[in-house]
Parts: sequence; structure tokens; C-alpha cells
Amino acid sequence: MPGHELIGEEEKKEIMDILETGIFMRYEFHDERQGIYKVKEFEEAVAAYLGAGHALGVTSGSAALKVALTALDVGPGDEVIVPAFDFIATYEAVLEAGAIPVMADLDESLNLDPRDIERKMTHRTKAVIPVHMCGAPADIAEIMKVAAVHDLLVLEDNAQALGGSWQGKKLGTFGNMGILSFDYYKTITTGEGGMVVTNTRNLYERADWYHDHGHDHNPAVGRALEGRSFLGFNFRMNEFQGAVGLAQLRKLDYIIKEQRKNKALIKDALGAIDGIGFRKLFDPDGDTATFLGFNFPSEDLTRTFQKALADEGVASIYYKENAWHYAPRWEHLIAWATANSKQYPFRNSAYGGTVTYDVAAIPQAEDLIGRTLFMIIPVKMSDEKRDGILGGIARASKVIG
Repeated sequence: MPGHELIGEEEKKEIMDILETGIFMRYEFHDERQGIYKVKEFEEAVAAYLGAGHALGVTSGSAALKVALTALDVGPGDEVIVPAFDFIATYEAVLEAGAIPVMADLDESLNLDPRDIERKMTHRTKAVIPVHMCGAPADIAEIMKVAAVHDLLVLEDNAQALGGSWQGKKLGTFGNMGILSFDYYKTITTGEGGMVVTNTRNLYERADWYHDHGHDHNPAVGRALEGRSFLGFNFRMNEFQGAVGLAQLRKLDYIIKEQRKNKALIKDALGAIDGIGFRKLFDPDGDTATFLGFNFPSEDLTRTFQKALADEGVASIYYKENAWHYAPRWEHLIAWATANSKQYPFRNSAYGGTVTYDVAAIPQAEDLIGRTLFMIIPVKMSDEKRDGILGGIARASKVIG
């Protein structure tokens, strides 16, 4: 995927700035670091790119979810609505906060169906996490309307669609808070790393305090000498991550442009196959083109075509059988098998409810995921690679023709 395809001299230069100072930590050592604050610069650059008021670098996208949920004061006794098609970290972060993730259905975009929010709500529901899966926006405007009616908090999981938008507004900036991921497989990468974004100063401050042991980072007194409002933990991004992120962020628009060009070529080839359809894009102009989702009338036909593609050396993903991205396939979640031997928070007395992760609760997801394949779109596509993909598609189509 994109970010790691473009590691080069720009990243090396940013890292050398840090090595020359010897200061790898995000905070303190002001005299020694010679004015170099890579994480701070990265945060400011991301905030400016997104049009967000505040951005906070953390250790991973997963950590960003935990930090944001804590800042939103989501915890024991609360339920959080999360789509069935998602990376497992979103559910894990809700559980880490002591709340209960409630699995919701999908619409034709393969993202959270806004209509299912009200069906899945209870008096315990405090928040909803729309996830912009595989590079394309969820129906975020409608989700925000539903959330406003029911006074629900919204945390946008934008781990997979950095640079995407909805009618010109960048994803991750619609909800009370948003998160980004920069792991090795994301649109831009810092190896690991993530970010929390928000337009609300109080939420930013709570996230900032929590991600560094409760320190409020008052520049007048210095870290660890100030007053603290509550306990936190260590989710600090380091200066190496900030440095690589700065170089990668400058390439983001180029990455999306190249992905869109390459996606269009592959989509045209697939579009020539009878019976094929494509994932619905509510705002095609906001798609980052990281993935291409396409579907067939039946699950059997989908599986047959995937095998035919594989025989031609063309990779695709069938998420219905994926162990990481489809909630009904997570045996440990279904069994309430948290790391706590008492099955906290599922069996926490503060909760008092019950939850299941049965496919009967998500009929649209079962149908759509069962009939859909995804292809990862590269940034760099040589003539040889392009011809291999397009030729493989053409030959595979004969198997189902």
C-alpha cells in the first residue's frame, strides 16, 4: 500500500535532523534540541491540511481511538455503535475504555448504515464510531444528523481514508473527534503512529493530558512540574515518527492522485464484465482510491472469480473470510474473551446489559460482504504490473463468462 512505496530522501533528511540533536522524545530538552520539534510540526501540518483546530500525535491509530474515547468520557456502563466491517482495533478500543461495542449494519458503501443507528440504540448508547473503510467516506452527513437528534457523540475512525473528503470537507473533522493511523499499511506511514483531531479545545486538552500521564504541558512551568487534573498513560508519539510523517504528508496529494489514475484503469477493465457492480461511493470526489470494491450477484460467483484472479496472479481480498476486518469472524469477541479473566467490561455490574455479535443482526452486511471483493490500488504501477493486472482480469472473466 501507498506510504511505504515512497520512502526516500525526504524521510531521511527529516530523520537526520533528529539524529544531529540526539533528542528523540517529543517533550522537554529545549536547549539541546536546537529548535527542532518534529512531532509538534507534524501535528500542526496535519491540522492545517485537514482544516482542524487541533491535532495530537500518538503511538498508533489504535491508541488514538483509546485516547479519543477517554477524552470524550466514554466508559463503564456506556454502549458505542460500531460498524460490522471494520478493523478490530475499533472494537478493542471501546472495550479498553470500559464500554461495550454494539455491532451495526452496513449500507451499500460498505460503511455504517445511518438507518441502523436508531435500531441499535438503547438508553446506554453514548457514542457512534463511523469508520471510513478502505479509503471511501461513510454517509457522514446523515450519520451526523442522526447523532444530533439523539445527542450522541461522534468519533470518526479515519484510519483508512486520510485525505478523503465529503463535499470538500476533509474526513475526520465532522465528528466531535476524529482519529488517523500511520501504520505501515496506511496511505501515509510513520511505521506506527496515529493522531487525534478535534475542533474542540477542551477535548484536545483532555486527550493531551491523558496521552502523557496527566501532564498539562504548561510551558510556563515545564512538564512534570505543573498541576494535573487526572491520571493518564503513555501514548506519546516520538520524534522519529513525527519526522517521517512530515515527509510523507507532503506526498499525500500525489499519492491520492496516482491511486485515482490507477484505480480508473482497473475499474474500466472490471466494468467490462457482465453482472459486475461496484461499491457505492456517496461522494466519488472524496474517495482516496486506496481500494477498489466490486461485487457480483451471488456469493458463489464472487468466490469463483476470486479464485480465477488468484490463478492469474492477481490479488484480491474477500473480507467475509477475513480474520481482522469483519466482526462476526472474531471468535474472541463473540466469546467475550477480553484479557481480563472476569470478562470485563462485558460482565461489569456498571453495564447491566447484554450484547451479541450474531450475523442475524446485520443482514445487509452479510449479503454485501459476501458478494464483494476488494483490490488494493498501488501508487507505483509499472507497465508490466499494469499489463499483468489488466490481462489477469480479462482471462479470469472467461471463467465466469
